[in-house]
Amino acid sequence: MNKNISSLYKIAQKETRKIIGLMSGTSLDGLDIALCAISGAGENTAVKILEFETINYTEDIKTEIRKVFAQKTIDFQHLGLLNEWIGLLHAGMVNDCLKKWNIPAHEVDLIASHGQTVLHAPKFLHQQEKFPNATLQIGDGDHIAVKTGIITLSDFRQKHVAAGGEGAPLAVYGDYLLFSKKGENRIMLNMGGIANFTYLPASLNAEEVFVTDTGTANTLIDIFTKQYFPEKSYDKDAEIAQSGTVNQTLLSELKNDAFFRKSFPKTIGQELFNKGFVDSALSKTNLENISAPDLLATLTRLSAETIAEAIQFVVKNTGAPITDFKVYISGGGTNNPLLVKWLKELLPCEFQKSDDLGILSDAKEAVLFAVLANETVAGGDYNFGTNKGIPSVTMGKISFPN
Repeated sequence: MNKNISSLYKIAQKETRKIIGLMSGTSLDGLDIALCAISGAGENTAVKILEFETINYTEDIKTEIRKVFAQKTIDFQHLGLLNEWIGLLHAGMVNDCLKKWNIPAHEVDLIASHGQTVLHAPKFLHQQEKFPNATLQIGDGDHIAVKTGIITLSDFRQKHVAAGGEGAPLAVYGDYLLFSKKGENRIMLNMGGIANFTYLPASLNAEEVFVTDTGTANTLIDIFTKQYFPEKSYDKDAEIAQSGTVNQTLLSELKNDAFFRKSFPKTIGQELFNKGFVDSALSKTNLENISAPDLLATLTRLSAETIAEAIQFVVKNTGAPITDFKVYISGGGTNNPLLVKWLKELLPCEFQKSDDLGILSDAKEAVLFAVLANETVAGGDYNFGTNKGIPSVTMGKISFPN
């Protein structure tokens, strides 16, 4: 037997596996690195975060990624170079963290790397009949495995697409395994660049689980904060937005986009929600001279209303009153007090952070990819039913160190 296959078999037999989850989102903030101790699998999965670190991307890294990120026309050579470079970059960040934590690589069983998304193109968006849903994450797993010496699982989203999904949101799998609770209807709301949520039924029935993107969360706010204030990468504590007033005319035009009328579940990225999306709405409403505070207030309200309306739609279909639901929030949007305030006004639910469930909100997505890797290596079967964009599959390509 090949020694790598033998090692993988032994890892699968362990009671507890040490897995590093890596996550870099569409906000391009940096790389989240979560070292997890994961025992069991399936509904018996238990996770303990041993270490967590976020390594911020430098402006140089962001600039290189933006050359291809959500662009229809790119330098193809640059994309190829970036795929290798991001893999080496992420591997170096992992090695630096292991050194800082004083943990030798041979004590880590697996790395689960999400990679850096540069394209998300579900069929409804690209509208080319002969082509399927598509998504692309770069940061080659072989480079990570070789440079760290650790077996690496990567490129998780491709199996989801191959099985009929749109490649997102993948958080549903970890949400169901880690956070379901009998007798409590839960909404696991993640607000990164894009907002998505998982509905976890009180019945624990996997076939009732539901997941969808809702639209923009921080993406548009961040883009226009940086446009008006180049020294800022985001509207910290919503200080700018809170000094502005929501423009209802602009808000209505933004919400008039066909994406918001598309049936659930659905996924999206910056291929739609980008600077051009807002510039078009500003032109149609003759509001090109809107003040920065008013624009950021309106974009924040857009996120709040579209998130709330999506949750209300799904809750209505369950037949349970919305007051029976608990909403657990995670992602960068949890640090936007105006966004959270408006969500609480729009949704008469109890709100908590995912921290209250034992997983740091900042670490949640990295942890969830570690859980996906654990399922691929040691998991069993579970059934999410059909026609909901949640294929009942394991995900991740396996790269060996040598």
